[in-house]
Order: sequence, then C-alpha cells, then structure tokens
Amino acid sequence: MRPQDLSAKIRTLIVDDEPLARSNISVLLRLDPEIEIVGECGSGAEALVKIRALAPDLLFLDVQMPECDGFDVLEMLGKQLPPAVVFVTAYDQYALRAFEAGALDYLLKPFDNARFDRALDRAKQSVAHGKHSPRKLERIAIKSIGQISFVKISEIDWIEAADYYACLHVGPRTHLLRRSMADLEQELDPTVFCRIHRSTIVNLARVQRMEIGVDGEYDVLLDRGTTLRMSRRYSKELQSRLGVREWHSS
Repeated sequence: MRPQDLSAKIRTLIVDDEPLARSNISVLLRLDPEIEIVGECGSGAEALVKIRALAPDLLFLDVQMPECDGFDVLEMLGKQLPPAVVFVTAYDQYALRAFEAGALDYLLKPFDNARFDRALDRAKQSVAHGKHSPRKLERIAIKSIGQISFVKISEIDWIEAADYYACLHVGPRTHLLRRSMADLEQELDPTVFCRIHRSTIVNLARVQRMEIGVDGEYDVLLDRGTTLRMSRRYSKELQSRLGVREWHSS
C-alpha cells in the first residue's frame, strides 16, 4: 500500500439536514486513510457557501432539504461542481434525476457498510481520473414547479439574460435557469459558444450569417430564422471564432 500524503487526500464534504445521517457517513469515511473530511453542512444554502470556499473533491449530498435541496445545489454550482458527487437519500424516486444531473452514485438509506464502500471506491476512482480529465459540461438541469428537466448543451441555440436568470432557447422551447450569464460563459465550451452581446450568447453551429444594418449595427442570423443584435465590441471575437479574417461592409 502506498504511503499517504496529506496533500493527496480526497477532500470530502458531507451535506445532510439530519445530524445522525451526517455522523454515520463521517464515521465510515474516517475509516479510509485516503479521505479528509473538510466539513459538514446541514442545509443546501450552507453547502453552496462551503463548496465555493473549500472546493472539495468529493461531495456526499442529501436530496431533500428545506429551502434549497440537493438539485438546487447542483444547479447553482455550475462549473464549481465537485469532481465526484454521491447522493444520499431515503427516497428512491430521485435516482434517475440524480444520475442525469451528474451524480456518480445514489446511496439509498439505510445502506450497509459494503454498499457504502462500493460508492466510495467509485468516487475515489472518479476523483483520480478527473484530475487528469477535467469535467466537461454536457447537460444542464432545469428545475421548475413539480419537475426537473435536462437540456443537452449541444441542443441550445442561444442564451439571453433575463433579470437574475438566463433564458435558454432550444428550438421552439425556452427554459429559465437560475444562473448568471457570466457564470455560463465561463463553463461553456468556447469552441461551441460565443458571446455576441452583453445579454446574448450564441451557439456558433447555429450562425447562418452576419449582417451590418444601415444604422451600422451588427446582426447575427441563426439557421432557425432568429435575428440577434450583436455589439460592436464582440464582432471581432465572433468573426475569429467563425474563421472570418476580414469584415467588409457594402
């Protein structure tokens, strides 16, 4: 067995609104010399603060918590999601949603030590792999009244700012996401998406052409017929992303 290095330990955060549940997970984790527990949280709101401050490698996350549940936490974390997330809950109906939202495993209470060990082993392997292969955002969880839906990043046509939300345009449908445009721009693949306005991000694959109007302002036309206004400050960036060397107006 290789010697343990404190700097190489897997930094782990436990989130559950039940003290006994947090204690049980903590006891099991302390049996593994590769794990370092960096904190425990009793609410989703507290978890958001600690995850952003501590950047743990592994997160054990309860689903049902008052005010801010496990899915809220994942939605609002965005790019700051830990490399490995294990859901822990007494309700089996959330399993599919958990996996679609990016969870590595789903521990159903009550679980025995053997089941916990399997989940922990998977998490350790995922963390080790993730250090060499950064996580790519492939889908976004959208929470609405009574349901959670998942949107594939590749299917988004364009995104616009809507007060404190971002509005995702996917074909004829729109989805409101509780995220800022700045956060989304940071985590979206820059080879696929480009910001063309303070309030607009576009999928480059949907761009059909660019035009300069009689007022000298720029427009971007998408393949579905949508016309978007582009700020001058972003025009060179868009041209570069699309491989346009020069811009000529007529």
